[in-house]
Amino acid sequence: MGSSLILASLPFAIGIVMLGLGLSLTVDDFRRVGRYPKAAVVALLCQVVLLPAICFGLVLAFRLPPEAAVGMLLVAASPGGPAANLFSHLFGGNVALNVTLTAINSVLAVVALPVVVNLSAGFFLPDGAAIGLQFDKILQVFSMVVVPVAIGMLVRGRAPGLARRLNLPVRVLSIVVLAAVIYAVLYAERDNLFGYFVAVGLAALAFNIVSLLVGYGVPRLAGVDHRAATAAGFEIGIHNTGLAITIALSPTLLNSAEMAVPGAVYGIIMFFTATGFGWLISRRRGAQADRSVTPVRQPT
Repeated sequence: MGSSLILASLPFAIGIVMLGLGLSLTVDDFRRVGRYPKAAVVALLCQVVLLPAICFGLVLAFRLPPEAAVGMLLVAASPGGPAANLFSHLFGGNVALNVTLTAINSVLAVVALPVVVNLSAGFFLPDGAAIGLQFDKILQVFSMVVVPVAIGMLVRGRAPGLARRLNLPVRVLSIVVLAAVIYAVLYAERDNLFGYFVAVGLAALAFNIVSLLVGYGVPRLAGVDHRAATAAGFEIGIHNTGLAITIALSPTLLNSAEMAVPGAVYGIIMFFTATGFGWLISRRRGAQADRSVTPVRQPT
């Protein structure tokens, strides 16, 4: 009974998370892409095109079970999580760019998620066409993602004082919701948990590390500055796993606990890898700054 209640409430729970995102957004956040055109375009191409392709290769390399493979690609297609903004702030990234990328990615996810899920289900599962995201299910994803964001933005635009008061409580609630969603997955699959971690853990870790490196490295190769590349790295490496898990578990969507496991595993791993990644690039940046300082010659 308890697990059924959790499953039924998942779409509403993820709606709270997206509402919190909307409370932190304005229309200018979408317009801001014009201020960082190169950084935004490169990051979005990495997120929408490159990342699912890399994930597909890793899934094949690690020979994941079919349901786990679809679940991993579901994570790859999910937008950046709100936690990316926090990590970007802590490690010197361009937080304004993070907010912009999160906003745009959340809208693009309505299209990207069904495409990736349907293609991966058709490839890995014999009855993939039957469990994919058809049009009515796409509307449900739209209602979970875009509608709460729009409501949050409307509240911020019409009642900024109320939005400021709601911002912290909703953020805290979002963290609680994510923890509850991950717990629900792990508890539901507790009998098979060790096997799932063995099967999925290394693939999730590899994909997370590659996501962070691609998110930072590709923009740097394209000539994007360090702060913007740092923002892109966290945006691409930290996914909204709550959304991925909700789509996988929801009885009216994919209704598969096995597909939710990669999101739960990734959701645990990414906070540790993101911390290590932030420390490494901060240290590297500091070392480069030290080398660029020319020592002053003392008069003899």
